[in-house]
Amino acid sequence: MTSTTSDTGILARGWLILLGLIITLAGLFFAIGGIRLVTLGGSWYFLLASIPLTISGGLIITRRPAGAILFGVTFLATILWALWEVGLSFWPLISRLLAMGVGATVVALSWPLLRRTRGLAPFWRPALGVAAVLAVGSIAGFVGMFRPHDPVAFSGMPEALIPVAAGQAQKDWASYGNDQANTRFAALDQINRDNVKALKVAWTYRTGDVAVSDGNGAEDQTTPLQIGDTVYVCTPHNNVIALDADTGREKWKAMVNAKSQVWQRCRGLAYFDVHAPLPQPAAPGSTPVTTVTLPAGAPCGRRLLLNTIDARLIAIDADTGRFCPGFGVNGAVDLKAGLGAAPDPQYQLTSAPTMAGTTVVVGGRIADNVQTDMPGGVLRGFDVITGKMRWAFDPGNPNDRDAPAEGKTYARSTPNSWAGMTYDAASNTVFIPMGSPSVDIYGVPRTPLEHKYGASMLALDATTGNEKWHYQTVRNDLWDFDLPMAPTLIDFPAAGGRAVPALVFGTKAGQIYVLDRRTGQPLTKVVDVPVKPANIPGEPYALTQPRSVGMPQIGAQTLTEADMWGATPFDQLLCRIAFKGMRYDGLYTAPGTDLSLSFPGSLGGMNWGGLSIDPHSQTLYANDMRLGLWSQMIPQKAEGNAKADSNTKAGNGGEAINTGMGAVPMKGTPYAVNKDRFLSALGVPCQAPPYGTLTAIDLKTQKIRWQVPVGTVEDTGPMGITMGLPIPIGMPTLGGTLTTQGGLVFIAGTQDFYLHAFDSATGKEIWKGRLPVGSQGGPMTYLSPRTGKQYVVVTAGGARQSPQRGDYVIAYTL
Repeated sequence: MTSTTSDTGILARGWLILLGLIITLAGLFFAIGGIRLVTLGGSWYFLLASIPLTISGGLIITRRPAGAILFGVTFLATILWALWEVGLSFWPLISRLLAMGVGATVVALSWPLLRRTRGLAPFWRPALGVAAVLAVGSIAGFVGMFRPHDPVAFSGMPEALIPVAAGQAQKDWASYGNDQANTRFAALDQINRDNVKALKVAWTYRTGDVAVSDGNGAEDQTTPLQIGDTVYVCTPHNNVIALDADTGREKWKAMVNAKSQVWQRCRGLAYFDVHAPLPQPAAPGSTPVTTVTLPAGAPCGRRLLLNTIDARLIAIDADTGRFCPGFGVNGAVDLKAGLGAAPDPQYQLTSAPTMAGTTVVVGGRIADNVQTDMPGGVLRGFDVITGKMRWAFDPGNPNDRDAPAEGKTYARSTPNSWAGMTYDAASNTVFIPMGSPSVDIYGVPRTPLEHKYGASMLALDATTGNEKWHYQTVRNDLWDFDLPMAPTLIDFPAAGGRAVPALVFGTKAGQIYVLDRRTGQPLTKVVDVPVKPANIPGEPYALTQPRSVGMPQIGAQTLTEADMWGATPFDQLLCRIAFKGMRYDGLYTAPGTDLSLSFPGSLGGMNWGGLSIDPHSQTLYANDMRLGLWSQMIPQKAEGNAKADSNTKAGNGGEAINTGMGAVPMKGTPYAVNKDRFLSALGVPCQAPPYGTLTAIDLKTQKIRWQVPVGTVEDTGPMGITMGLPIPIGMPTLGGTLTTQGGLVFIAGTQDFYLHAFDSATGKEIWKGRLPVGSQGGPMTYLSPRTGKQYVVVTAGGARQSPQRGDYVIAYTL
């Protein structure tokens, strides 16, 4: 009996020493970090809390019951501080209270041991009662992590479904965004919000082309096309495959095998049928569409158009997979013609070409922040049958429609258009989102024309290439806030019940613009806001920037220290220190030689996946990512290398280093730039969740109907560790949404390995299908002309934040 009592005493003392040591170390961490935070002008909580925590730990080590009581008082004070700082917001409270709550539970259970080692009555019942209350609260908080916490909850009654009228069902998904208006809306309702739970895999196809995750931007981001009984997909190496729409059986495969050092991808294809009726514009003053013909029996009457990462425009027979012999040279046009020096990977094509009547319109992606002398962002229109260039729009020489004379080039380093485009057949206009000139975050060498067209929506006549209008969303863009998506054409509800022909698009800066597509003028309120300059000599800083306040701004809030987050109070403290140690003036915080924060950063906001729309309910659907980006301009030595610094080693002018994060050379300027995502020590974004949402916006009121977090951490986690927990924290999204008349919104690019379906009226997730790997593609849907079945198809090549890769094309049906 004596031996047992002695052993129990040793174990109890050992446990209390361990517990006290942990609390003491936590207190010391709070003290060191708290002192740093206070010197930066931050919260006093951590420094003040460190004092009782450290004392509490010391008292517990020496087996004094007062240590437990002091810890409990500190926890109660922490609750009051948390409620004062963030109110009842779930995720901020979890960050502040869950770890402390678990700690308080353990301390409460240890209180009887503290009393017994001092020869006092243990008081087990009060201790167990307090521990039970604390445990229930902690468990409730943990369980609450597995249900979504909507930033804007739906209220009211959901709208009833409007059945697809007889004869009005969608026939084909023939354009990247489904129709030429780029709505990503399908007038199909066989699969609907009432039966979507019965959705099952119908067929799976393996392309054989895996986008290897090597850090150089190899990704599958495809939205397939469907014409008749055939589905067409393109792969990361730009191979094109035709599949049977009902079985997934391969009909043919065109092996292009395009290669590049980085950015291996294909987002989509364009389609043209020379035998189909050719619509002519009806809008007054529009230029007619040029007619084209093919000899009877000639191949390629139905053709697919493909942009490649090695800068070719290729025409492929949609029936056989063979290159079209009369298009360019052996079916291909060299898109590097006239550019001058354009070594791989400085100029690439990453988005689908745009069919504009009979003109194939292409832009081109120019590598970011590599050097000042880069290929230009010329826009070109090509004859869909012959591949002959019809016009060029050079942002550095906008009045000349011809190719450069012998020995000349298009203007170098001008704003480029890497995103998709949208064609309006009613006015024969192509709408083109423009990016920034090279280099993207240093504007000293920019010309007036580069200032004019950078970060603008540009409207060109599709037949002539002449400018109709442009509208700029960022002045002297220093944030890489390229316009990232093809706009969506809508009939915008205006006063008096009028419908104005408009286009709508989102930006990386979290803004949504609605423009009159006839004039380019905003149809919702846009205001100029004052912004602060940084400290780069000679930089022509814009002292005001536009903000589209007439439409909801998505994930573009101005962060405060209270928005800093962490899985524990410890990484939250580190995020607070990092935040307070950076210059941050809100959305347009200009980069300088000090450490500065951009939120949302150049990754988004909204990105290339685009918007979708339900024209019946006049609802717009937008998915976003919320990732801050810190940056620092680094003065370079005369020989062009960055000053020696273990954290800022610049690259050599290639772009491999710029597909991720790190130091980027910006050759030809006095600076390199070091940049990275604003993440905690655990690799989690430093601001509070959600990190990606799906938002429904009522176009009639310009208000948010609902906003929900989209995606879970099931297939990702801190420090790259897969958590396996379906916590709907909301993940950064890539790819776009699909909206159907069945009352559904589908999205796959959520970092977890699922295709998700949401009720379009309420935002409730009502189905998700497990994918073999993650997806960055855009889902699409069609009705089989042979079986009458509706299918939903998505490609799964791997989520951006996961090393797992695949080559899947997956079709679902009821």
